[in-house]
This record gives sequence, structure tokens and C-alpha cells, in this order.
Amino acid sequence: MKLDKFFQSLLLTGVIAIFISIPAKGEEVQEDIQGRPSTETVGKSALDEKVAAKDKEFAIAKSPVNLLRSRKPRLKQSQSASSPQRVKSDEASKNITQLSEIEIPATSAQKLVQAPTPTNPPNPEQTSGDQVVPITGVKAIPTDKGVEVILETTLGEQLPVTNRSTGNNFIADVSGGQLRLPSGEAFTFRSEKPIPGITEIVVTNVDANTVRVTVVGEKALPAVELFDDNAGLVFGITSTATATQPPPQQPQTPQAEEEPSETPPTEAAQEDEPIELVVTGEQDAYNVPDASTATRTDTPIRDIPQSIQVVPQQVLEDRNVRTVNEALETVSGVASGSTIYGGAPLIFKIIRGFDQASSGVVNFRNGVPDGDFYTLSPIGTIERVEVLKGPGSVLFGAGEPGGIVNTITKQPLSEPYYRLGFEAGNYGFYQPSIDLSGPLNTDKTVLYRFIASYQGSSDFQGFADTRVTTIAPSITLKLGDRTNLDLYYEYTNLFADPAAGLSTAVFLSDGSLTPRDFATYYPSLQSVDATSQKFGYILNHEFSDNWKLRNNVAISLTRFEEDGATGFTLTDDRFLEGFDVFRAEYHRNNYFGQIDLLGKFNTGSILHQVLAGFDFNYFSNVGDRISADTDLPPLDIRDPDYDISRPTFSTRNTFSDFDFVRRSYGVYLQDQIAFTDNLKFLLGGRYDWLSTDFEADVNTGGDVVVFPTQNDEAFSPRVGLVYQPSKEVSLYASYTRSFASVSGFDNVDPDVRFDPTRGTQYEVGVKTDFLDGRLSATLAAYQLTKTNVLTTVVTDDPANPVRSIQTGEQRSRGIELDVTGEILPGWKVTAAYAYTNAEVTEDETFPVGNRLPNVPENQASLWTTYEIQNGDLKGLGFGLGLFYVGARQGDLDNSFELDDYFRTDAALYYQRDGLKAAINMRNVFDIDAAAFAYSSTYVQRTEPFTIIGSISWEF
Repeated sequence: MKLDKFFQSLLLTGVIAIFISIPAKGEEVQEDIQGRPSTETVGKSALDEKVAAKDKEFAIAKSPVNLLRSRKPRLKQSQSASSPQRVKSDEASKNITQLSEIEIPATSAQKLVQAPTPTNPPNPEQTSGDQVVPITGVKAIPTDKGVEVILETTLGEQLPVTNRSTGNNFIADVSGGQLRLPSGEAFTFRSEKPIPGITEIVVTNVDANTVRVTVVGEKALPAVELFDDNAGLVFGITSTATATQPPPQQPQTPQAEEEPSETPPTEAAQEDEPIELVVTGEQDAYNVPDASTATRTDTPIRDIPQSIQVVPQQVLEDRNVRTVNEALETVSGVASGSTIYGGAPLIFKIIRGFDQASSGVVNFRNGVPDGDFYTLSPIGTIERVEVLKGPGSVLFGAGEPGGIVNTITKQPLSEPYYRLGFEAGNYGFYQPSIDLSGPLNTDKTVLYRFIASYQGSSDFQGFADTRVTTIAPSITLKLGDRTNLDLYYEYTNLFADPAAGLSTAVFLSDGSLTPRDFATYYPSLQSVDATSQKFGYILNHEFSDNWKLRNNVAISLTRFEEDGATGFTLTDDRFLEGFDVFRAEYHRNNYFGQIDLLGKFNTGSILHQVLAGFDFNYFSNVGDRISADTDLPPLDIRDPDYDISRPTFSTRNTFSDFDFVRRSYGVYLQDQIAFTDNLKFLLGGRYDWLSTDFEADVNTGGDVVVFPTQNDEAFSPRVGLVYQPSKEVSLYASYTRSFASVSGFDNVDPDVRFDPTRGTQYEVGVKTDFLDGRLSATLAAYQLTKTNVLTTVVTDDPANPVRSIQTGEQRSRGIELDVTGEILPGWKVTAAYAYTNAEVTEDETFPVGNRLPNVPENQASLWTTYEIQNGDLKGLGFGLGLFYVGARQGDLDNSFELDDYFRTDAALYYQRDGLKAAINMRNVFDIDAAAFAYSSTYVQRTEPFTIIGSISWEF
């Protein structure tokens, strides 16, 4: 890594830090008071759901909630404004402690920080072992005095509430509750500028037993009342900008309750149209509290005894990533895998030292298998990316031990949402896109989403002409109060003629790379035409609030046609030859079915959440490949001539004709046990049965050998413990195992059967929350061992001079740190660091201690943005990304090394009233380094400086 590039990056970091520091000093700038309120309920989608505002002017709206029905007031909280007057409660409310009965030591916001005031006593009927109360929706209802936030639940009276104030923030913790959609998925409600004087309202799960309501006043502490209502818990919010204020020096005394009013709502309230505001899941957040990948349940990340990281929608948008591989750059312990064909929408990754590109299913979509690394995965349909570190066989079956990457797709919304976008950049890049969603009927029982995009681009070597087309419709049918059916289809086509290279560089003898504009292939003989089609359904039925049945069917069909002519032999440090010239067609299909039962129950004071299920998977890979009949002339690195006549194709080399089929069946059982609110235990196990059929011309081209069916079975356990000494800290430890079948392409000896490889991981860690939950960190230490690795030995048998034996072992030890969230209003960050010591510990061919290829010992990333919150420049934002990748070995023999490199990214954007314009720059200082290698003559280099401008409109 060159020091001048490093110091240039630090200089740019300092400039951005200056921009960030200015608003942190608390300047008061006149706010735009045109808010975007709403009457909508958070809809079917999981996290990251967004409904854009239609009307920009604030107006009083008709409320869908009867404001005149009897309510039970619990709380009045006011800093300097008069609290809104409310109806008097009935006799039952007399048992609820009123704020006027509690001694309040101070009325200023500053002193409230020093002396938090509980607002009502714990419910005597609720114990720590009781089940949490589901809150199935959140509504924001404008009133003539402000806005009401309603937490929809039928058991609101059972939920104790404790409030406190910090600066201009009113914070109420609702114990014993959890935000859960009718589907069981967790969500977060966020409303920005609902009324003048209120900056933000956020309702979110802070742990497995608490919901937090945060109301942020713009310049003063807002006034808040709490009521029990038939609809749920109601927070009546009034800002100092809308409330009647007494003289500021006079302390406030809570007003007495009045008799129920018989006066109907004002005419204005009856005649105005409902208003709308921005309602999001984690759309504006870098810190996501829940994830489903680790347990197949929506569990707070702090309750999971294993490291799991989420790349949310906002990070994907702010960085403007183009592939899932780019999205994973901000996750610790994930190294870049192969990037063939100029960054095509394919997923190659290395997790905790182990390459995930094995035979069979390696990618996951919405928690179900999604095919192998040749399955196309466009970024435009993805809502977020979840990464489970370490073995995942306990729920997902056979796989490499490093971890699981699970992409969560965008779901239909319950309110109209429309987004139009266009992007353009250097190297001929352009991409129009649309994203439409909403209900198809008035009662919102049929929802739709339609996503489409078309991308065109060249590459930095100037030969490729690539087109990517994506069409993804989906439908959600609400078949009743407790039954939902999601139907989806996704079509993606990658067409490139010529295609970008499989490799983009060759190492010369002095360790340098070939010139950047030198193509390692003949462009006229290289093309790709690939299509992936994914379709299926997800059925959820709730028998009760505690028991749910889920059924998934997912089908992924991929046809991949490619022509190639890449050179792999370097002569005299000048001539590239040894071209692999071929024409091939592959069909990679995956069929998956799953049914599971999710339930909650108590055994005494101990809470259980049990998952039991069965799944079936059928994966096939059929290939046909023919090679050129004549060799191609070498390419002169200094003066390449790419003009060549097309050769004839009829030669059959080995592995030119193959048929691979793997069938797997698995049953799994998991119990998430809460002994107390702060002591949780996870116990799970899965048993798998696999059978593999394989036939291929492994010895002589065209002479197909049929292998006997190989049957494997394995048990994969997981045990984990979480102890939470406080609400902000989780300490955890876990043990888990994985397995992967050694068959098909992994074992080409028909006379020998090998046992599955096994992965075993021990992990300990700590998960912490800072700044009232806005910033979260995970620190993990692990040891991960892969055994039963095939190794090659030389024999004295002339008929079989080389054979494989199963004595190899590889081990990865490491420490990982991930920090995500919001440091100050508008200042968001995601940072990661990983130390990975991945090496050979037993082998007959490679020396013990050799490092695993393409795995950096040290790797770090930082992506941070700041958006101006007030004034005429409100909505203007800046982003900075720093990515360091340490030195890596290029192969298992450790015969050559890839140098470390330091890349800098940057972004500038402006967003307001549904319009967003952005400029994203990648590799600002144009560093040129090897990013990945299969061999010294098969190298993929970093892309040069790239700039993309984008504009989108949401309405």
C-alpha cells in the first residue's frame, strides 16, 4: 500500500470530520415546519418499509380512531407546555397511579435527566416468566393539539410504562411488550417531523421484553400523556410549538381531568383529507435490532448467542452498492470472493476464512436455499442482507462452516408507494428502475409490489457490453385475520457480448500486475447469456397468538450459457498463452419445500419459544461443454492483437459432460428458553439425510462414468447461552457444528466413499448498546475447525499414482468487531474490524501452518454519513468510506502473495420531499491492486475510480 494514498485518505477523512462536527455544537436554525403526518399502520413487510408522503402541507385529519370513547389516563408529562386536556377516566382508572401523585423533583429538562420518574407501578399480574404482549401495529393520528401515537394491542392495560427525559427527548419504556406484525415479524415505527416542534417519533423493540417510545422535541421537551384505550396504548403528544404556553418561569402543575365532552370533532377535523407521513421500518437506520437468519424467528440480535450482522436498506442506498458482494464489504470477517464478468450479480464470498463456493446450494434468500454461486441475485430487489457467522447447519442443512449470507427481499406494502429512479456513470453505466407497491382493493387484503430495472455497462478494459434485466412482481393475500399468503416471481437476465473477463490480470515475475487495459482473453470469443427465474410462496397461519404454522415452497431455475477464451500460462514475462477456449451450457435448478411450527409456552416461570420443522431440497447441475479444436496464438502483453477468426468446436475434454443431483431431507428442533429476563438459553439440533447421484467424463472426454449413489447423514447441534447484566449489555457463548457432503465434484474417484467434512465452532462475545440504543456493537472471538478435508498423496502404484485421503484439517481463529448506528442526529456509521488467522493444521500435501488463500489476516472498514438536519441545507448529506484489506496468500501452497490495499469511497447526496439526488464515488484515489486470485495467472484486480450519479423520486 502506498503511503501517499493512505495520507490522502486521512486528509479526506479530516475534511468530512469538519463537516460532521459543525452541527454537533447545537446551532439553532429555523426549521421548515411543513411536516408529513400520516394515518397509516405499519404494513405486512418486515423491516425497512417505507410509505412516502403525498401531501406536503400539514392539515387536521379525520381520525380512524374514536377519540370520544372512554379512556383511562395514566400519565401527564410536560416540560413547559400545557398538557392537552383529556376525558376523565372511569372508576377502574383510580387504581392507576397518576403523575400528580408522584413527587416530581424538577420541571426543567436538565433536571429530569438527573431524576427519572416512573409513571406507574409494575403490573402485579405480570411476572418475568409471562409471555410478552404483542403490539401488532402503530398509528399516528393528527389531533387539534398535536398527534396521537397508538400502540395497537388488546392487552394494553397489562403493560407497565416507565418514562424519563433526556434533553429534548421524552423516552417511555413499555415493559412486557413486543412490536410484532400479524405475521409474527418484528418492525420499527419511525415518523420524522409529524407536527411542528417534533423532530422525530420512534417506536422500536429495545430487547425481547421492552418497547421504547422516543419523542424528540425540536427545541424543547414535548408534552406527553398516556391513556389506555380499546385500541391499545395511546400517547398524546403536544409540542411547545403547538401547545398553549404559560410564562416560562412558572412551574407547571398537571391539570385536573375534565368530564367527558359531548362536543363532536370540529368541522375542520371532519372535512379535511387524511394526511400522510413517512413511516419506515429501519429505512433511516443503520442499526437493526432484530434478525431472523440465526434462529428462523424474529429475535433481537442481542438475544442470539452467535455473531450476526445486518446490512440494512439505508446502508445499501447510501453506498449505492451494485452487487451483494459489495454490500458485504462493511461486515467483519467477510472477504471478497471471485468477481467474474465485471461484477455480474453473482455472490462469491469467504466467511471466517472458508470459501463458500462449494458444490450444491450456497446462497439463501428469505431464509430458504437459493441455488449455487451461478444463480443471479440482483441488488435492486433486496431490502437487507443478513450474515450469520459460523456454522449454520443446525437450521439450514449442509454447507461450509464459515457462515450464511441470507438476502431479504422487498415485500408488498399496505399503502401506495411509487419510486422512479435513474443512474448513470463512467464506463458506460446507466440504469433506469421502478418500484411500485400498494393495495389492490379497498380493504387492503390484496397487496402488490412490482420492481423492474434495466442496466447497461461496459468495463474498465473497454471491451465488454453488458446488460442486466430484472423484473420482480409479488403479491400478498390476507386470507383472514390469521392467514397470509405471499406469492413471488423474479426474473433476471445477464447478457454480455463481449463479456468482461473471468480474470483481469496476471502476476509478472517481479510481483507486479499486467497493465490495467490488458485483457487476459480474446473479447470476440467471450460472451454470457444467463437467466435465473425464482418463484414460490410463503404461507403463514396463526392458530393463536402463541402458535403459528409456516409453509414455504421456493423454486430457482438458472440457465447459464457462456463462451470463454482466457489464457492461463505466462511465457517470458511477456506472452500469455494456454487459452481455455470453450462453449458451455449449464442448467442449475433448485427445488425446496419446508413446513415448520413455531410456538410459545411457559413451564412455570420459564418461557419457551419452540421451532420444529421438516424440509426437502432437490438440487441439480447439468453441464455440457465443448472445446476449440485448435490452440489460439499467444497475446503479447506489450502489444496485444485481439483480432482472431473463430475456431471450430468439437473437442471433448474431461468434465465436458456431467449430471449432478443431490437430494436432502432434514428435521430440526430448536428451543429458545428464557429462564429470566436476563438469562437465555438456546438449544437446537438438526438431522439430515443426503443422497448424491453423479455421472461425468472424469477420465476421458466424452466417456461418462456413472458413480454409485452416495448416501450421507449427519447431526448438527447448537448450544448457546446469553446473560444480560443490564439492558445495554449481552454476554454470550455458543457451540455449534456443520457438515458438507464430499461427493460429486468434490470426489471424482468412483471407488472411494468419503465421510462429510465437519465444522466445529466455539464462540464467545459481548453485544452492547450505546446512546439509548442508537449505536450497537458486537465483539466476538471464535475458533472454527474444519475436519475430514481431502488431501492428495503420491503413491507407488503406476496405475494410480495420485490418490485422495481424508486426513486434512483447517482451522480459523479470530476476533471481530462491528459497530453500527447513529452517533448524533444525522451522523450514522457502520464500522468493522476482523483479525483472522486461517491456516492448515493437518495435511499430507501442504505444510502445516500455510495460510488459507485469499484470507487477509487484518481487514477493516468504515462507512459514515452525515446529513444536515436544519435550515436551508436540510437534507444535504456527505458520505465517506475507508476499506483496508491486508496481505493474503494467493493459493494453498502459499507460492505467491497479494499485497494489502486501502480504498477510499465517497458520496454526496441531497434528499427532500421524496426527491433524492446523489453522487457516489468508489476508489477515489484510483488504487490498483489484486483483489482475488485462483492462481498467479488467474487474478481479479480492483476496479478503478468509478463515479455514478443517481436521482430518484418517491411519491
